[in-house]
Amino acid sequence: MAVERNMALTGQPPKSLNTIQKIGVLIGMSGLLILLLATFNVNLPNQALWLTVSLVALTTGIIVFSKGAYDKKLEGIKNDGVWFKSMSSRGVLAWIAGVFLTGFYIVLYFYAELLGLGQGADGANTGLIGLFDPLSYALKNEKASEWFVYGTLYTVAIIAFGIKFMMKYKHNRYEQLRTVSVMFFQTAFAFVIPELMARLNSDDFSLPYNDIKLMWPLNYYAFDQWRVDQFINAQTIGLFFLILAVLMVFVISPWLTYKYGKRWYCSWVCGCGGLAETAGDAFRQLSDKSVKAWKIERWLINAVLVFAVIFTTAVISTYLGYDSTKYWFTKNSFLISSGAFLVIVFAAVAYWKRDQLKSDAFIGATASLIITLGFFVLLAFVDINNIKINASYLSFGLNTKEYGLADGLRSFYGFGIGSIFSGVIGTGFYPILGNRIWCRMGCPMAGIMGIQQRLFSKFRITTNGGQCISCGNCSTYCEQGIDVRAYAQKGENIVRSSCVGCGICSAVCPRGVLKLENDSLKGRINSNDVLLGNDVDLMNYVNNK
Repeated sequence: MAVERNMALTGQPPKSLNTIQKIGVLIGMSGLLILLLATFNVNLPNQALWLTVSLVALTTGIIVFSKGAYDKKLEGIKNDGVWFKSMSSRGVLAWIAGVFLTGFYIVLYFYAELLGLGQGADGANTGLIGLFDPLSYALKNEKASEWFVYGTLYTVAIIAFGIKFMMKYKHNRYEQLRTVSVMFFQTAFAFVIPELMARLNSDDFSLPYNDIKLMWPLNYYAFDQWRVDQFINAQTIGLFFLILAVLMVFVISPWLTYKYGKRWYCSWVCGCGGLAETAGDAFRQLSDKSVKAWKIERWLINAVLVFAVIFTTAVISTYLGYDSTKYWFTKNSFLISSGAFLVIVFAAVAYWKRDQLKSDAFIGATASLIITLGFFVLLAFVDINNIKINASYLSFGLNTKEYGLADGLRSFYGFGIGSIFSGVIGTGFYPILGNRIWCRMGCPMAGIMGIQQRLFSKFRITTNGGQCISCGNCSTYCEQGIDVRAYAQKGENIVRSSCVGCGICSAVCPRGVLKLENDSLKGRINSNDVLLGNDVDLMNYVNNK
C-alpha cells in the first residue's frame, strides 16, 4: 500500500490530459500540420479546401480541448494546477512555445519571402502566404500579403481561444460579455470590414487600410502624410474617417474613459487586449508583481507615450507649409498650438488634481513636458528633413534605407515599438513574461488612457475588506501586476492607471470582495480614509458616506 506523503488539503493537480483533451490536441495539431506543410512548399493543389480544413481544425481542436477541460466542472474558479503545468509555469513547453512564436513573428515581419511572399512566377505567392490567397481574393480581390496572413491567424486565435475563455468563466456574465465584444470588434472592425473596403479601391479612388477601432497613438501612422492625402483624395468617405480619427483622440475616447475607465477599450474593443485576454489567459499569473517591475512600467510606458507625441508632431510638421500668405495653418502655427495645448493641459491637471499627484509623478510629468517642448522648439528652427539618418543603425541592418529625421523617427518607432515590442516581445513572450507585457509596459494608448483613468474617470474597483481572507487569488491572476490583495485587506478602492478592468480579480475571488463600479468622482480615491478600530469619529464617518 502506497503511503501518501503530501499533506496539501487541496488535492493533487491533474497529471495528464483526459481523452477529450487528447482528441482536441490531435485535431488542432492536424490543422497546424497543414500550415507547416504549406510553409515548406509542399504542394497542396486545392488551396481553398486545405486552408478551410486547417483553420477549422485549429478552431475545433481548441474548442474540443476546452470542453474536455471545463465542461464537467462546476461553476467557479478554474485555475487549479497552473503552477504544475510546464506550459503555464515557464517550463520547457513554455520556452518552446515562446521561441516558436517569437521566431514566427520575426520571419513574418522581416523575412516574409521565406513564407512564400512573391516567390512564384510573375510575383505570385507560394508557400504559407500562397495558401491564404483564396481567402484574400474572396474578401478584397487581391493576393494575400504577410499582413493578411497575420490578420487571419490573429482573428482565428481570438475567436477560438475566446470560446475557450467563455467556457472557463461560464459563471461570470461580465467575462462572457466582454469576450463576445472583443471577438466581434476584431472580426468585424479589424478584419472583415477593412478587407472588404479594399474592394472599393480603383485607379481613381484609393482608401488606405483602416481598422476603424484603432486610434492614435496606438495607430502610430494615423496622421502620416501619405495616409492623410489618401483620406482627402477619397472625398466624402475619406474625410469621414479622417475626422473620426481626430474625434476619437480628443472627444470620443476621453469621454468613454471618463464614464467607464480604460476598460471600455483595453478589455472590450482592442485587438491587442483581445488576444491577451483569450490566447494569453493561461499566462496571466506570470506577470511580475514586484515594486521594481512597477517602477519600470511607469517610466517605460510614459517614455513611449512622449516619444509617440514627439515623432507624430515631427511627421505632421514636415508637410505643413511655411508661408502664412498661402497656408492658413502653417508649420509654426501647428507647433505653437500643440505646445500651448500641452501647457494648458499640464497646468490644469497640476492645479485641480494636485492632491492626487505624488511628487515623483509631478516631476516625471514636468520633465516629459520640458523634453517635448524642447523638441517643438527644435522643429521650429530646423528643417529636420534635411537631417538624414540611415535606418540600418536603428533596425539591426533589416532596413538599409536613408530617411529624413522625421521619417527616421517614424521608422524607428515602427520597428522598435510597433514591431519588436508589441509584436515579437508583446505576443511571442506570453509564455515567459505574461500576457499583458505590451499593454503594461509599452502601449502608448494604454499610457494616455491610464492618465485619464487615474485622474478623471468614474471607474474604480471597490473592496469589502471585512470579507477578505487574504487567499491572494486576486493578486496572482492580475495580468497587470497589481497587488490587489494589499488594497482588499485595507478596504481601499483600487484606482490604478494600469488597471484594464478585465474583472478577473473579481471573478477569481471566493468571497465576493471585489466589485467593478462606475460612480461619482467624490470619494473615489480613499487611501487616507481606511477605517481603523480606534477612530473616535467612526460612526460620523460612516454616516457621511
